[in-house]
Amino acid sequence: QVQLVESGGGWVQPGGSLRLSCAASGIIFRLNNMAWYRQAPGKQREMVALITLGYSTTYADSVKGRFTISRDNAKSTVYLQMNSLKPEDTAVYYCYVRLPVGGGANDYWGQGTQVTVSS
Repeated sequence: QVQLVESGGGWVQPGGSLRLSCAASGIIFRLNNMAWYRQAPGKQREMVALITLGYSTTYADSVKGRFTISRDNAKSTVYLQMNSLKPEDTAVYYCYVRLPVGGGANDYWGQGTQVTVSS
C-alpha cells in the first residue's frame, strides 16, 4: 500500500522560510522520481518541483532560485525547502509519485499540507 505523508506546512510571514517533508512507504523509493505540487484556492494544481531518481531537478519558473527539492533515499523522504516566501505561494502542497503498472501508471498523492504566507 502506497502512502505519502507530508508535514512541515504552516503560517509564515512574507520573506520567511518553511521546509516540507514527505515520507513515502510502500514503494521502492530510490527507484522513483518524486515531485511536489501545489493548489491555491480557485486555481489548478501545478507542479512546483521534481527530483529524479538520478537527483536531477526541475522547478516551476515561479519558484526558481527560492525553492530547493532534495531527497534522502535512506529515509524514503523528499523535502522542499522554501525560502523568500511570497503571499502567492499560499496553497496546499502535495507530494506526488507516479508508479508504472503493467502497460500504464498509477498516480499517488499525499493528503496535502497547507502553507499560508501573509503578514
